Amino acid sequence: MTHSANYTQKPRRAHRGPAHRIGRTLALVLPVMLVLSGTLAVTSVNWSGSSSDSMLTASADDLSVPAKSRAPQDVLRDRLLLELQEENPGVALTHLQREVNRHPSLARHCVSLAKALGRAAVRKYGPTRAQSYARPVCDTSFASGVAAAHQNG
Repeated sequence: MTHSANYTQKPRRAHRGPAHRIGRTLALVLPVMLVLSGTLAVTSVNWSGSSSDSMLTASADDLSVPAKSRAPQDVLRDRLLLELQEENPGVALTHLQREVNRHPSLARHCVSLAKALGRAAVRKYGPTRAQSYARPVCDTSFASGVAAAHQNG
């Protein structure tokens, strides 16, 4: 007894088009490229706020040591120094005052943070221009940092 098929089979495509191959390649390569470019960007940013030409590099040794949790004032200092480099000292001082108002526990670190901003401003702008950004944040500690950096520099 012969059974006749009541369906028609679609012919299979002999090959997939170039768009399919390109899509598959991108799906495999693009995530790797994004991860690598992000890693390289993070390791090449000068996070210290100093104007030295040294570059941070990641190594396998660093991965074996558990990461220490950073104190809030250290995180804030790094962020403010980055703002100073990307914007100007006025922006960083405004954000310092805002963060101290938001988190009163940072008030005891305000003087050291403002002095660090003053020293960084002298490195970037020179003493005269850096002093022009001074304002009464943390009892004029920014101006003290500018003066100290000018005397030592």
